[in-house]
Amino acid sequence: MKPSALKLLTAALLAASTLASGLAQAAGVLTIGCREESTTFDPIKSAQNRDSWVFANVYDVLIRVDNSGTQLVPGLAESWKVSDDGLTYTFKIRPAKFSDGSPLSAGDAAFSLLRIRDNPGSLWADSYKIIDKAEAPDERTLVVTLKNKSVPFLSQLATANVSILSKKAMDTIGEDAYAQEPVSSGAFKVKEWLRGDRVILEKNPHFWEADKVSLDGVEWISIPDDNTRMLKVQAGELDTAIFVPFSRVDTLRKDPSLVIHTDPSTREDHLLINHEKGALGKVEVREAIDLAIDKKALVDTVTFGHGEVAYSYIPKGALYHNADNLQRPFDPTKARELLKKAGAEGLKLNYVVNAGNEADEQIAVLVQKQLADVGITANLQKVDPTQSWQMLVDGDYDLSVMYWTNDVLDPDQKTTFVLGHDTNMNYMTRYQSDKVKDLVAAGRVEIDPGKRQQTYQELQKLAKQDVNWIDLYYSPYINISRNNIQNFLQNPLGRFTLEETVKLETAEKTAQN
Repeated sequence: MKPSALKLLTAALLAASTLASGLAQAAGVLTIGCREESTTFDPIKSAQNRDSWVFANVYDVLIRVDNSGTQLVPGLAESWKVSDDGLTYTFKIRPAKFSDGSPLSAGDAAFSLLRIRDNPGSLWADSYKIIDKAEAPDERTLVVTLKNKSVPFLSQLATANVSILSKKAMDTIGEDAYAQEPVSSGAFKVKEWLRGDRVILEKNPHFWEADKVSLDGVEWISIPDDNTRMLKVQAGELDTAIFVPFSRVDTLRKDPSLVIHTDPSTREDHLLINHEKGALGKVEVREAIDLAIDKKALVDTVTFGHGEVAYSYIPKGALYHNADNLQRPFDPTKARELLKKAGAEGLKLNYVVNAGNEADEQIAVLVQKQLADVGITANLQKVDPTQSWQMLVDGDYDLSVMYWTNDVLDPDQKTTFVLGHDTNMNYMTRYQSDKVKDLVAAGRVEIDPGKRQQTYQELQKLAKQDVNWIDLYYSPYINISRNNIQNFLQNPLGRFTLEETVKLETAEKTAQN
């Protein structure tokens, strides 16, 4: 047999084998249905999870977190070393390029670090003020000098908000233009941003690991209504969707064409309180609201057994979680007494609700009724999820349920953002405590693990004591995909590792083509 004929026969046999197996690998565009829409591509100017998750597709960071969410691994920094005094970090930057084909250098990394520290619009400045200097003695070497030793510093480099940006492009087009049409350092680049609808990404051929990326692109599609997102996945109009409603999990699991992904998370849902709104500035009033809410009944009703009552801003399983933190009981009688003592009887509150979010809407109805039982009128204002964040920023709310997922391994980031942060008004709650703020700063630079643990245990205690917000529940990430999608993973810190995701075609579709 001639070699050419042998090759043809071999190819035919391989094709037949592939079809017989039921699935054939193909590239393609992955569609993801989500609630919110993107607000910016400037990573220092957003604290919204949807933005961070898309940033992680578009940009790369110096250090990554592995899929287990427990280990730091090399990113754009292929290696690093720390000086004996713990103040100087030297990073070896791997050869890499931006999406426009220009070289990515240590100078870009230094620029990105100093920008998140110094830019007036940075929401994350407080976490990076510990940086004294960031310098690039050559194209491949980044030297960062800290003002004090910092245990969480390396972890802070793994968040998408400190992604590596192109200094040249930023200087050329300006930060406003960059925030709309960024130059990428990650696995994908922005092809088009249709505001109010979707972000269309395409594979970045210059990404340093481009040979490992199977997908041709990704579309993050904004579909605020939970039920609509699920229907579109069931109909095959979407490949995947995030935020599966708790009420639909068991039913959707029975569909053989679908896969429910229940991934370990650091998610905590909580009721934000605007401390600058009248009587809400009094701790007795906030405590009364906490006592008036039956968290166990709420979690049982809303999460269908998939969540558990939260009692600390540091979630279970996370570093320094305080398992003995205060859990206020459901006590309407005491709540009424505290309201009377504070002169806040007949209190009326504006409760902003994310419309289309099944869990948030259910929580709102339950909390409204429970507050009414102690004499508080909560007026529910349903708004599109794309609007609610700006309302928090503007202080145009009294109460609102939001959620947080940890972006880094160390508790410093969330602690700073929630309790010790001036720039973002402590997650828009306007909570103020000089004692807590000083303790947050102390925790960041404490080297002794035992003393650090004591610091964060105390911070959890003080936050609960002051009722900075009301902890509601912890829950896993619950996402859905068609069964031809492989490696669709969300790690415990929220990152979707789409550079590892594979989209397969069914045998029927392959045969037709």
